Amino acid sequence: MSKLKTMYTLPKIERFQQNVASKYTIYNSVFITLPFDEINNTGVLLPLFSEVCENGYKNEQSPAEIFETFVMKYLDNPSETEKISLLFRFIQYVERQVVLFDAIEDAAFPIVNNMEGKSSLRAIKENAESEGKTKELREFLENFKVRTVLTAHPTQFYPGSVLGIITDLTEALKSNNHIVIKDLLAQLGKTPFFKKEKPTPYDEAVSLIWYLENVFYPTASEMVHYLQKNIFKGNELKNDVLNLGFWPGGDRDGNPFVTTEITLKVAERLRTSILKCYYTDIRKLKRKLTFTGVDVIISELENKLYRSVFYSQGEIFISLEEFKSQLQNIKNIIIEKHQSLYVDEVDLLLNKVNLFGFHFATLDIRQNSKIHKTVFQDIDQKEKSLFPADYFSLSEPAKIDILSKASAQLKASDFDNEITKETISSIEAIRTIQENNGELGCNRYIISNNESALNVMETLAMFQLCDWNNPSVDVVPLFESVEDLHKADLVMEQLYTNSVYANHLKNRGNQQTIMLGFSDGTKDGGYLMANWAIYKAKEALTEISRKYNIKVIFFDGRGGPPARGGGKTHQFYASLGPKIESQQLQLTVQGQTISSNFGTLDSCRYNLENLVSAGAKNQVFNTNQNELTLSENAILEQLAEISFKKYIDFKNHPLFVPYLEKMSTLNYYAKTNIGSRPSKRKSEAKLNLDDLRAIPFVGSWSQLKQNVPGFFGLGTALKHFEDQNRWDEVSHLYQNSLFFRTLLENSMMALCKSFFPLTAYMKNDPEFGAFWTIIHDEYLETKRLLLKISGFKELMENYPDGKASIEMREKMVVPLLTIQQYALLKIKALRESPTPDEKLIAVYEKIVTRSLFGNINASRNSA
Repeated sequence: MSKLKTMYTLPKIERFQQNVASKYTIYNSVFITLPFDEINNTGVLLPLFSEVCENGYKNEQSPAEIFETFVMKYLDNPSETEKISLLFRFIQYVERQVVLFDAIEDAAFPIVNNMEGKSSLRAIKENAESEGKTKELREFLENFKVRTVLTAHPTQFYPGSVLGIITDLTEALKSNNHIVIKDLLAQLGKTPFFKKEKPTPYDEAVSLIWYLENVFYPTASEMVHYLQKNIFKGNELKNDVLNLGFWPGGDRDGNPFVTTEITLKVAERLRTSILKCYYTDIRKLKRKLTFTGVDVIISELENKLYRSVFYSQGEIFISLEEFKSQLQNIKNIIIEKHQSLYVDEVDLLLNKVNLFGFHFATLDIRQNSKIHKTVFQDIDQKEKSLFPADYFSLSEPAKIDILSKASAQLKASDFDNEITKETISSIEAIRTIQENNGELGCNRYIISNNESALNVMETLAMFQLCDWNNPSVDVVPLFESVEDLHKADLVMEQLYTNSVYANHLKNRGNQQTIMLGFSDGTKDGGYLMANWAIYKAKEALTEISRKYNIKVIFFDGRGGPPARGGGKTHQFYASLGPKIESQQLQLTVQGQTISSNFGTLDSCRYNLENLVSAGAKNQVFNTNQNELTLSENAILEQLAEISFKKYIDFKNHPLFVPYLEKMSTLNYYAKTNIGSRPSKRKSEAKLNLDDLRAIPFVGSWSQLKQNVPGFFGLGTALKHFEDQNRWDEVSHLYQNSLFFRTLLENSMMALCKSFFPLTAYMKNDPEFGAFWTIIHDEYLETKRLLLKISGFKELMENYPDGKASIEMREKMVVPLLTIQQYALLKIKALRESPTPDEKLIAVYEKIVTRSLFGNINASRNSA
């Protein structure tokens, strides 16, 4: 402990340099010496290639010129086949360097990040005591909740075998076990990094359940235990402050591979997994609880759990109520007769049972509103008596009125249309899951692309048409586009004033969950407008919900990078003022954000505590401090509008889509076997930007190292205020608004991960040169003005450790980026040849795809 205390006296950047940067240098040198047949002399050549890349970009060489310079300098007249072989070996090597760096950062996490720092549970406890706000903190914790929802969105490319090596390597690095580290590095060198087949949604679920079992399960319980002992003085905290959501197997939006069979299979796996966790804990407890009066009870629990897990065809031999009751009984006997021996261990298990029930995580069902429209048309064709003949030509209010009275006993088996069958069977699946896992097993139906009150009423009507009146399910609209965000409050007022929907909400405790999509919002309206539109929508939705005595809960669809709502997430939540309801923080966690922010016990606890602390800061310690004034609102509105216009003009540029198709890796995302979901919502050959998913959209800009969705339009907006001699106004806003400051700091991260020398050769391209210059000019202007407003000499100056991590990772992947661009240029040249060599084109396409994996994995610190 004294060693850790000594460590924490050092500045964070020094802790990073000692425990991450230096260790990486040491173990990378070990990696170079390992005798890999596949890698051969790659470890010697790669540093030389990196140096050629660095000097080449300084001298404004193109990626093709850089690679040819390297070939001439260090290789002996190689054949095309030998060059290609070397490129693949470079990719393999860099991929493994990234894994090594990941593991070293994970191992150093509790040293680099002070686990008892200002955003920890201990800190909010001590702050409450020093400010005389312990009572307010208790009241806050009795109502506040954090829900992290794990999604399988494909933003990480490690197969399970590699994730296992990262876990083992992290543990070996913590104990400096050099022999084990060397063996694991050798294993890493021989383990494939690519998946031959796309995973199924069930495969994705199994991968993520590993995190539930090994990380969230112990961490959440320990956090609640800390709160009970230290803030509630040993009394039970009845509120489940932390709970989990789950999308793999339930998210149908644009994923034809999610079937009812998969949904039920995932729900069953979740239940089996939590029962196995309980069984393991009971076995451990049994070794300790050997006292009279307790030993018999715990043996009986062990037996019933064992039968439920290992000798079950779906039957459960113990109810949740009996399990809780018997654990409480054990606790009472220990306190009364055995001097409270091991009572903490019993409390930890009780916390887990209270948090996770028999469901582990709530499986959300999600579908696109456009699918529902198709389903209703099919129902109308099949069941002529359900709707008036002119139903589809009626006004929206008239349709809502008809849907409010809709009732039937439809079954999936009644229909031939596959979409209709699957949609109705998903409702049947929710019922089955609730019967097996409890209501929390599956009780939310999310409507993506929600544009109107009609979309919500169609969803509620589907339950009624399936003979489920007053369903124990929350209907959750997801507002994504800027236009939909602007009118979201009007949509909800329509629903709140509809008697049928109001009755539904009454049955659900007058509580309404509303999802807001950062990723698609950014794609639609640009970085600043998306974030501001969501902020304003939350204010308007809070106001309208309070007017009708509805408790609104916001569920944020966030990705890893700032362009998709990531970045310093806890700071965003801490910045929300009193006009935004924040009794619950709900957010999606996906891809590399799961492994980087919640992949280890230390990082999971640290980031969950950050989220709880953000809520406490907003509601207990900084009440009313983050409220924007009317003038601040007006400035943000003007900034957002200027930024929005700049972005929309850019997006409407005739070369916008062709640039992504011809100059980026956009078309290669669909060829990766990283996720079960297609990269587009529709299968048409022609690219429609509206159908393109946010992940390949943002990812393609990231692969170009241009990161357009994380900054474009911001520089233009700031410059307007500079030109109008109103700089003091935005400067004052930056100093006084945590919300605005957080947005700008997150944008700095996007700029830090940009590297325009990589694509500077494009400025001379006859077709896209001027278009590239538009992007570059906006980047330069945004960087200049962000440095001016912050007073920094360098971007991210206030996060030196984060900046250092990004710089190391970015330097690591410069060879990969160069290889990728070189391969893209080769493909272009080969296709323009009079006799294109299709086999050679296919090889270079594989190089592009493989380099794409490593580039994305290296960006895990984006969140």
